[in-house]
Order: sequence, then structure tokens, then C-alpha cells
Amino acid sequence: MRFLPFLSPRDDRFFVLLKQSGQNLDATAKALVDLVEDYRDVPAKVAEIGRLEEAGDSIIHDIMRNLHKSFITPLDREDIAALGDSLDNVVDEIEESARNMLEYGIESPGPRAIELANLIAQCGVVLDRALGKLLHARGARMRDILSDAVEINRLENEADLVTSRAMGELFTNGLSAIDVLKWRDVYGHLEAAADRCEDAANVLEAIVLKNA
Repeated sequence: MRFLPFLSPRDDRFFVLLKQSGQNLDATAKALVDLVEDYRDVPAKVAEIGRLEEAGDSIIHDIMRNLHKSFITPLDREDIAALGDSLDNVVDEIEESARNMLEYGIESPGPRAIELANLIAQCGVVLDRALGKLLHARGARMRDILSDAVEINRLENEADLVTSRAMGELFTNGLSAIDVLKWRDVYGHLEAAADRCEDAANVLEAIVLKNA
């Protein structure tokens, strides 16, 4: 059962945890950009992304544990769970793409991977900003988040176009069949990271429309 904010005390712990998840996502996306733009010390950089992924797992576990313990929640339980899960999924996809680069012995990320990493990082910045608004907003002010959701949708559409071009180039750049398979996995996880950002934006939009 959902209790409207003006009828029940506001429990900020969920907003704080979601904000922490957004900050962790932002840091992970920036670490991905650092990896692909300065492709040195790859094992150490991938290990740092793995550490951030574990931190994200810890946050989502805290969110779920608190949901099970709380009788009253400031937003619908399913919305809190869906938002936390979608944020965690972004970090999972980033970590998977970085680990693929290391394990597949990728010699150089290439311009499309760099484009995608930067689009994901832009999504991370906007999501972190939107979650900050969710933490501090009340009532109608929550509607400020809607413009952030629109921007993330735009960035995800751009990521789809970059991925489409990247996949096409795999078959025109003279790569071996093995290299095509390697890059297909890497691009697939990068595109999925952008898709999960859009999932989070859609949940945020639904939260605003229900509660503003």
C-alpha cells in the first residue's frame, strides 16, 4: 500500500540510498570513459570498475533489505525496487563491457566504443542530477525531473544509432570472424547500459506522474 507524502512521514533513507546508487553509477560511467579514452593499465582500470560494481550491488541489497523491513514507504514499493534495480543494471552492463575488453584482449577500443562510453557517462550525469532532485523535491517540484527523463531518452536514441553504425562497420573493416564476435559482445553490453539508463528514466517519469 502506498501512503501519499502529505499523509505520512517522509522516510528519506530510500531517497538517500537511490542517490548513492546514482552517484556510484556516475562514477562507474566516468571510469569507463577513462578506460576507453586512455587505454593503459587496463587490468587495474577494469578492477576498479569491478569494485564499483560490487559497491552498487551492496547499495541495491540495502534498498531491498529496507523495503522488506519497512511498513510505510514514501513511494510505491515496486517503484523503489524497479528504480534501484535499473540503476544497478546499468553498472552491471558497464562492468561486463569493461571485463570483455580485458578478457578478449582488445588492443584498442576504437572511436565507436569511445562514443558509446561518453553517451553512457552523459546519462550517468543526468540520472545523478535527477536522483538529487528526487531526494530534495516535494510535490510539484518533482516535475523538474521530467526534463531529465526526456534528455536520457534522447541520449539512449543516440546510443542506438552509434551502435547500429558500429555493428555495420564490423563487417566492412576487414576484421576476422573472431574479432567481430568479440566486438559484438562489447558493443552489445555498451548498448544495454544505455538501454538500462532509459529504463531508469522511465521509472523516474512514472514516479513523478504518480506523486507530483
